[in-house]
Amino acid sequence: MIALLVALVVIPGTVGDLLNSAGMKRHGEITDWTPRGLLLTGRDLVHNWYIMIGIPAMAVSFFALMALFSATPLSFAAPITASSYILETALAKYILKEEVDWRRWVGAALVGVGVFLLSV
Repeated sequence: MIALLVALVVIPGTVGDLLNSAGMKRHGEITDWTPRGLLLTGRDLVHNWYIMIGIPAMAVSFFALMALFSATPLSFAAPITASSYILETALAKYILKEEVDWRRWVGAALVGVGVFLLSV
């Protein structure tokens, strides 16, 4: 059950982050922070299917994280879900075509080592 909860935190969370990032790249930077500007941005984002799929994916991840917190100690739950950083780095490189330099790969690898140490 714990492995399923971790997967339900990591996979939908990663997919949600990926979709939200792609959606916001399509939308562009938010520059108008007035109430009217935010309403117009919200209207635009409701029509952005990347965002509209990313939000429910993030919700699944959030509720799975709450369940994981109730079933395991925080000192296990929070770090083990950091495995999403490794997956997100790889997907950012290969799906979003982001430039990921060696320092970010080393950072992701260090997170991976930490996650492995927590799981053994």
